[in-house]
Amino acid sequence: MVAEPTRLEWWKTGVVYQIYPRSFKDTTGSGTGDLPGITSRLGYLSDTLGVDAIWISPFYPSPMADFGYDVADYTDVDPMFGTLGDFDELLGEAHDSGLRVIIDWVPNHTSDRHPWFLESRGSRTNARRDWYVWRDPKRDGSPPNNWRSVFGGPAWEFDEQTGQYYLHSFLREQPDLNWRNPAVEAAMFDTLRFWLDRGVDGFRIDVAHFIMKDPDLTDNPRAVPSAGEADFKDLGDYDAWEHVNDKGHRDVHAVFRRLRSVLDEYDGDRFTVGEIHIFDWDRWAAYYGDGDELHMPFNFSLVWARWDAGAIRSRVEALEAAIPAFAWPNYVLGNHDEQRLATRYGPENERAAAVLLLTLRGQPTIYYGDELGLRETPIPGARLQDPWGLRVPGMSRDGCRTPMPWTPGPGHGFTDPTVEPWLPFGDDAQTRNVEEEFADEGSTLTLYRRMLRLRRNRTSLVAGTIEFLNGIPGDVLGFRRDLGNERTTVFVNFADEERSVDVEPGAALLLSTDHRRTGIGSGRLTLAANEAVVLDPGGDRRPI
Repeated sequence: MVAEPTRLEWWKTGVVYQIYPRSFKDTTGSGTGDLPGITSRLGYLSDTLGVDAIWISPFYPSPMADFGYDVADYTDVDPMFGTLGDFDELLGEAHDSGLRVIIDWVPNHTSDRHPWFLESRGSRTNARRDWYVWRDPKRDGSPPNNWRSVFGGPAWEFDEQTGQYYLHSFLREQPDLNWRNPAVEAAMFDTLRFWLDRGVDGFRIDVAHFIMKDPDLTDNPRAVPSAGEADFKDLGDYDAWEHVNDKGHRDVHAVFRRLRSVLDEYDGDRFTVGEIHIFDWDRWAAYYGDGDELHMPFNFSLVWARWDAGAIRSRVEALEAAIPAFAWPNYVLGNHDEQRLATRYGPENERAAAVLLLTLRGQPTIYYGDELGLRETPIPGARLQDPWGLRVPGMSRDGCRTPMPWTPGPGHGFTDPTVEPWLPFGDDAQTRNVEEEFADEGSTLTLYRRMLRLRRNRTSLVAGTIEFLNGIPGDVLGFRRDLGNERTTVFVNFADEERSVDVEPGAALLLSTDHRRTGIGSGRLTLAANEAVVLDPGGDRRPI
């Protein structure tokens, strides 16, 4: 059991909603979403759905080689998405609606069109040459070492003009910044201050652990397959190597301590969460520091876990055992890089997954459209957009980035009915959209709305301790959340058939994934296949 916290900042109590801006709402008729589109739907987020914060994926000026994760200017808005004025309006209206705003920050690399890189590439003697990682070829002309790009192939690109290679951990259009140069750190910290001065509440830090590499550029060793390897996604030849030298160098922690001091210059509990794909819990938890580094590293363990009660419990318990006493956990079940939740876990489990996400101890993040149960959308070859998918067959992320369907009918409320959106809608958008699901008592959207309202009204679900229950069927996950005198019990049936569990006599039903359930009986609860329920074991709370 974990001790009750003494102070809860907004980022501990809040539910975060990730918005992929290209796909949320188009107001210009371009077929691509924009910042005014997000502003126009703030009421949906704050009132209809009931989240507490939004995280907006990149909207910076960019050639869009990686749809904004190749930044050409960290202190402006790409005209595709609007203007700085549009961002300021969005931020102001979000704050007026009680929503916090988190934006993406991409520190590992810039676009190859960024002015810094254009200068760096100009000559070996340019003042900004050392702002990026340049090295001579080996004697045979090959790259400086064996590091691989996450997106396939060597992590080095040869520059004919200056006769050296530059490092790119991702696309060749995304050259890595040299964070060992103090001028780079200072310039990048100034980009944080630019947005903090405008009032943003925090940053999601893209591939945060990549920014520091081995200074000697030592080769990576060959990987040794290990138990559980099948739990994680296969990145082709990238997984053939142990990535001990091209990311996550121990010096990264000093950088994050200095970054934290930048945020601490501002009031309002400004927040950082780092995208850190590390599967050793102790190394992962080290990014909390002593409460002086990241506020939290993103926890992706459930994204790639089997939909199995034992597997989920073991990962949650491992996280709780690894994090420092002061640290706050977090959970995410979907994002812009992963197959849609409803497809990955199966549509029969999407509702139970929603309850799980919103009742575990820690900050939950919802990916846009998961509250509708959006499925992964097959994208015809001629419509593929994702640069990774275009370069590495089978790796496209387009299927989880399709436009948000707001209404039935042409355009689905996302764009003008006469406009072809940047990616196609799913085949079920006529029925699986906000308008239709809002009116349906049994819809996935209604379940999320009820679950978010329940979470807000029960402090034990926000701030309580967590304790797993034993003596129940092995394919049922049960846990209790306690805070003071308030107790909440959660059961999730992972089986495709009924399971029964003992409950306290007189326990009251607060919520079920089956909206038709009205009670639980006395002392014994029979869970339907794939059902999740939330109970008040004392029976002194009315259903919500």
